[in-house]
Amino acid sequence: MSPRFLSVRLAAVLTAGLVAFTAASAKDTIKIGEYGAFTGANADFGIAARKGVILAVEEANAAGGVLGKKIELLIEDNQSKQGESATIAKKFVSRDKVVAVLGGNISTHSLEAAPVFQTAKIPMIAITSTNPRVTEMGDYIFRVCFIDPFQGAALAKFARDTLKLQRVAVITSVNNAYSVGLSKVFRERFTAAGGTIVAEQKHNEGDKDFRAQLTAIKAAGAEAILHSGNYTEGALICRQARALGFTGTLFGGDAWEGPDLVAIGGAAVEGTYYSTHASSESPEPAMQSFVRRYRARWDGETPNATTTLGYEAAILLFDALRRAGTTESTKLRDAIAATKNFQGVTGLITIDEKRNASKPAMIIRVQDGKFKFVEAVAP
Repeated sequence: MSPRFLSVRLAAVLTAGLVAFTAASAKDTIKIGEYGAFTGANADFGIAARKGVILAVEEANAAGGVLGKKIELLIEDNQSKQGESATIAKKFVSRDKVVAVLGGNISTHSLEAAPVFQTAKIPMIAITSTNPRVTEMGDYIFRVCFIDPFQGAALAKFARDTLKLQRVAVITSVNNAYSVGLSKVFRERFTAAGGTIVAEQKHNEGDKDFRAQLTAIKAAGAEAILHSGNYTEGALICRQARALGFTGTLFGGDAWEGPDLVAIGGAAVEGTYYSTHASSESPEPAMQSFVRRYRARWDGETPNATTTLGYEAAILLFDALRRAGTTESTKLRDAIAATKNFQGVTGLITIDEKRNASKPAMIIRVQDGKFKFVEAVAP
């Protein structure tokens, strides 16, 4: 079987409870598309998000649907391949006649598909695509995750208000746009709040030796180090910093998230922090209720941040459909854009004037080799 056929089969199994009604006429259902990487290199992201979306659709349909109609979820796999998302988008528009779309996960996939949906005036809500350019594709393109620069602001607030830090050093991965942007916003917000950046160091993706940068940082008298790059380099920085005798706090953005942070960093990452989109350990009643329902649906599995965002994208869309009172594209677009203080499972979500989600960031601490929720940092 081809990977494409296998993915369609898998989607069919996962959505068996949803598609029993697909023989009904189109007027009896509301067609929603979801695309993502369900096979290939990025499949972990897509599969996790899809499970959240499926749960949201099942719950909506069990409660009577939306606008008196069942939600019909059409799922397409881009196989983690360049160009495939645009092909899927054209199919959703011309053949399936969907009223809205959820996805993608990877920013490059969303950037491929968004122009198609913008031209067709079909609202798209990106799930985990954090690159600011995604929503710049047009006024029908939204996202349910916060954008990369917001993490810089959230981490600056956490560093000043919670950790009470005054003197921080920043290490940036200079050939990683995410890292450059996060460092820039952190620097601006941290200094505006009265903090001081005592040193700024750089590295390239794939570097393994950071002792020169860390020696300079230690000499500058830094209380803490922000590393804005990926977990691979972040874990090595933690190990080498501790080996050089640095005893201050180390922290990063959501690119630090993943079990390999501990696998690579070992004891050196104990007590470090990072920001992310969601935590199953958040004490918020909405989150704990979601975690219980998700575990019941998916055989005891705990939802991760990507799964949670998939669920939130779907329920935010359903809320907008109810407020619009119609599936007509312009009115639906306007309703999504007008979303204010919507109760998601991670907290209140507002869609801002640039169609990005304004919502809390979750701060996680590595403790005993596990990832523990610390607090939510509001925008």
